Amino acid sequence: MNRAQPLTQLKSAEPNTGSPPPDEPEKMPARPASAAPAEARSLLATAWLRIRRSKVALLSLFVVVAIMLFAILAPWLSALSGNDPYTSNTSPDVLDDFQTPGLPLPGFMYPSAQHWLGVEPGLGRDLFARLAHGGQISLTIALLSTLVSVVLGTVLGAAAGYFGGKTDAIISRIMDLFLAFPHLLLVLSLTPILQSRLRGTPLGEGSFLPMASLVIILGFFGWAYLARIVRGQVLSLREREFVEAARSFGASHLSVLFRQIIPNVMGVVLVYATMLIPTNISAEAALSFLGVGVKDPTPSWGQMLNAAQSGNWYLSDPWFLAVPGIMLVVTVLAFNLLGDAVRDALDPKASRH
Repeated sequence: MNRAQPLTQLKSAEPNTGSPPPDEPEKMPARPASAAPAEARSLLATAWLRIRRSKVALLSLFVVVAIMLFAILAPWLSALSGNDPYTSNTSPDVLDDFQTPGLPLPGFMYPSAQHWLGVEPGLGRDLFARLAHGGQISLTIALLSTLVSVVLGTVLGAAAGYFGGKTDAIISRIMDLFLAFPHLLLVLSLTPILQSRLRGTPLGEGSFLPMASLVIILGFFGWAYLARIVRGQVLSLREREFVEAARSFGASHLSVLFRQIIPNVMGVVLVYATMLIPTNISAEAALSFLGVGVKDPTPSWGQMLNAAQSGNWYLSDPWFLAVPGIMLVVTVLAFNLLGDAVRDALDPKASRH
């Protein structure tokens, strides 16, 4: 007589189909330890990641930071060298009195332990101190004039694109008017007039007069191109969902403009600003070289170039021309390369490496 098999043996004899019993929940496969969730990055963080991967961008950034520190620390560096940018030394031990009057003697024409870059001909002032303080003046003018242009161009361009209608028509015609004028000729003609108007005001005291006039002129006549770029960006942004959502929640036009629209065009604004800074550095140097910008004894790189050519010192002392010239070329080149890197990093269509 056959006995019935135990229940446990019957269960083990059932074919294994590979599927869990219906009363047991199906287990999800474990995620590998290496599969971390994707990290969200902001636009600036992504741009910085791309800049770090470019050797040219990092080198240009290093040079720009070094030049900025050189200008900021100008008083301390001058004190460390034991000289200042204004003290003259016309003694016969420093300047020639016979063959070429005013020309530095060989021991003072080129870098030495006493004068790190030599002395300038004619007055015997220390070149290193004047170069450092001149960089402070030139970069201050360039940065402040860029700030004025960026603020005006961003606000007016955003207002034209957002409000449209008569506001857009008026601001656009003003842009066309500013872009139609020959920029250099306009600046050359208006700078002396503005300087005469600023005399007797707090901005017209001493060395502040040429600086204030150049900041106002370069900043006021440099906003139109940026405004046109920002206007084009805002025309496509004002119909986006986040703008409509802000309006539906009762946000005012100014709130939408400054909290929603302008922050979304700051990438374009930042790229333009990095391109405008070297342009304003060159413009300041050109105006000072032509005699309508910074004037002696206030040092600037353009004023130093003007002093080198005004007395024809560059013929007998080319080092006097080379020092500010090389500094100006290196600064403008570094800012231009950095601007190219920022533009590529902030371009949303750029390929991810």
